[in-house]
Amino acid sequence: MAAAEAEAKKNNWNMVIAVVDAGGHLVLLQRLDNTQFGSIDIAREKAHAAAAFRRPTKVWQDLIAQGGANLRLLNLTGDAGVLEGAVPIVVDGRVIGGIGASGGSSAQDHQVSLAGADALK
Repeated sequence: MAAAEAEAKKNNWNMVIAVVDAGGHLVLLQRLDNTQFGSIDIAREKAHAAAAFRRPTKVWQDLIAQGGANLRLLNLTGDAGVLEGAVPIVVDGRVIGGIGASGGSSAQDHQVSLAGADALK
């Protein structure tokens, strides 16, 4: 959480950052000053999706952008899970949770989440 928060603050981005365990249960949530409260659920849902599917949520966003049959992915539970901005937290080759961010662009959310996950490497 500290590394993700530092990344957001370094770039002056208002963010909500959520960390879930391997079962998708919320364990940490940080809402930086002046961040809209609508980002709370989105960050949590992104983190949940990254942990549940063991991959960055950017995977879903990229597939949906291709259109066609990939649009069926919009039916995944937790609509925010199809937006870039979350990554699984992997330690010793095991997914132990997920970290998601919301409040900036999808790429900014991803950058903040990645900084948090990378701090455990």
